Amino acid sequence: MMSYSSLLLQLLLLMNYGQDDEVIKIENINNYAVVFDAGSTGTRVHVYSFDRNMDLLPVGNDYEFFLSTKPGLSSYENDPEGGAQSLKPLLQKAQDVVPQQFLANTPVILGATAGLRQLPASATEAILDAVRNLFKNESKLSYKADWVSTLQGTDEGAYQWVTVNYLLGTLGKKYSSTVGVVDLGGGSVQMAYAISDKSAANAPKDEDAYVMDKLVMGTKYNLYSHSYSNYGQKAGRAQSLNLSGDAGNPCVTNGYQGTYEYLGVVYNVSAPLSGTSMRRCRALMRKTLRVDAPCNHTYCSFDGVWSGGGGLGLKNLYVASYFYDTAAETGLVEADAPSGKIRPIYYKNAAKKACSATVDNIKSIFPLLDERDVPFLCSDLIYEYTMLVDGFGVNQLKEITVVKQLEYKKDSSLPLLEAAWPLGCAVELVSSLVN
Repeated sequence: MMSYSSLLLQLLLLMNYGQDDEVIKIENINNYAVVFDAGSTGTRVHVYSFDRNMDLLPVGNDYEFFLSTKPGLSSYENDPEGGAQSLKPLLQKAQDVVPQQFLANTPVILGATAGLRQLPASATEAILDAVRNLFKNESKLSYKADWVSTLQGTDEGAYQWVTVNYLLGTLGKKYSSTVGVVDLGGGSVQMAYAISDKSAANAPKDEDAYVMDKLVMGTKYNLYSHSYSNYGQKAGRAQSLNLSGDAGNPCVTNGYQGTYEYLGVVYNVSAPLSGTSMRRCRALMRKTLRVDAPCNHTYCSFDGVWSGGGGLGLKNLYVASYFYDTAAETGLVEADAPSGKIRPIYYKNAAKKACSATVDNIKSIFPLLDERDVPFLCSDLIYEYTMLVDGFGVNQLKEITVVKQLEYKKDSSLPLLEAAWPLGCAVELVSSLVN
């Protein structure tokens, strides 16, 4: 026999309740969310389903539906409508996996990241407007104009914090039970962690809004989130090469001669005549990160930025993206492992080998090294070590977790899920609609 709540749901759907921009706030058996991640190289769509307790439910044969297309929306600078139309196959497939009776109540969100942020503002807005029109006119999903936007780095960091803690099962608990997250991308690096009421009250009142109020799964958090623009892995290489000039860079692998392009600027890449030097590379990376930059705050990280003050929300640290990739390339974590426990000093120890290697033998020392990273392995390892230890103040012997994927609630019988921002975005939005 159908329950009263199910009968009510069917009645509301038959009445076509909740048209236009209104989202029905009722306790459905399934609550779906469709999230588009519009990155620089392509656009990816994720579909998630949650029960009334915000536990993940299967979508088909997995715990998320995922599909991608290339190129990214930023490739349509001169053809905004073409960019929007490129999403139609993803939109159709996403709608196909959401049961008919839930379509009208399923939010569709698009977050544009680095690619669109680098376009002129007028071009970015034209593309986003075209996507808004597509969702409004051709989607069966619940749509609001402000759900299609360019994500700021702080938003990415905050959503990823939600993702990691949700998958670990710590979300909804007190802030001291949550973990901190650092995501090292190509252009920027984001740090996010929950801080105490006292630390939040003492946050600097300047142009940077360091702390955001997060109400997720019925629990309020003071979330410190900061995005260090132009300090990602690829940006760090460029800054380092710019500082060292044409005399050679002490972080570049011995024997390498070539160029490196970043954001349209081409840099000459070679080691100095005196050779690669781990000691001089460390000094250069401290300058690159501006570790000693003037800081007007009591607690600072690098580039004069307030660090949030640390505390219990940072006692367990998860680091992602290039931190994981470099660890995997150098054997600090097992090949294809979804995550692993390491210590910052492991990056330094690997750098001792990388900085003394040559282009002729570095692949024999690190067989998993990507060919494109051959000139920069010493540089990347020292950059990451310096960022963690000198920048974020992590003790070099402290155990941290490098992560790419996580088991849902540490249950090995369930599929692994990407530790990326779209899931956190879905969790935050759906939990706000059902609570």
